[in-house]
Amino acid sequence: MPALARRVSPWFLLLLGVTALGGVLAALAESARSPVLATAGIFVLVLAGWVVSLCLHEYGHAITAYRGGDTSVAAKGYLTLDIRRYTDPGLSLVLPLIILLIGGLPLPGGAVWINQWALRSRARRSGVSLAGPAMNLLVGIVLIITVAAFPAMPVPLAAGLSALALFQIVAFVLNMLPVPGLDGWGALEPYLSPQAQRFGAKVRPWAPLALLALLLFVPGVSALFWAGCQLLYGAVGGNAGLASAGFQALFFWRYL
Repeated sequence: MPALARRVSPWFLLLLGVTALGGVLAALAESARSPVLATAGIFVLVLAGWVVSLCLHEYGHAITAYRGGDTSVAAKGYLTLDIRRYTDPGLSLVLPLIILLIGGLPLPGGAVWINQWALRSRARRSGVSLAGPAMNLLVGIVLIITVAAFPAMPVPLAAGLSALALFQIVAFVLNMLPVPGLDGWGALEPYLSPQAQRFGAKVRPWAPLALLALLLFVPGVSALFWAGCQLLYGAVGGNAGLASAGFQALFFWRYL
């Protein structure tokens, strides 16, 4: 693999820096006894951290595809963690952030184009689809462990990290749903009949939008989805109280 193809993008490092800045603001807020600083820090930490995780999600797809036989992902810059390689500025970044702020749903957002014919087997194709959500799950677990490992961590910082961890779990569950256009369907698709694959291709453009409408506007569906996410979040050690505090800071305008 060429060195330029695997060099970490400065844009990704900038995103990490903004995320860290949010964490510092949240940490300082406790000693400063400043609710405004706490809210600002959590807001920056969670939103910038979510964009970082979007890069990691797409990198998971790309590196798995590369190891599975699709070396074209290196030339496309997918292995550099460059947010610009994964997104359309409007549909892949701005829209997901708007949906995140309005409805609290972390949409996948990014996209990498994989040469499925270059992958060596159906298992490799399935693995490429699973790698993105697996990255979200891994990031969520690492954040949960970090909060648990430092009980003296300032509460605003712990709340922000916990909210970000919950978003990772929600993204994992959402992406794993067997809906055409989502990774859960992509993992199953290589093993489906040709008829089912053709059906999935036909409904792929609008199936995720229909799911989004159900989750945002049908209370019963939304409640069931969030209950499942919170159950998994608790099962891997997440602190529901801290995540709730982080959500209140992130969506501060709802409590004015």
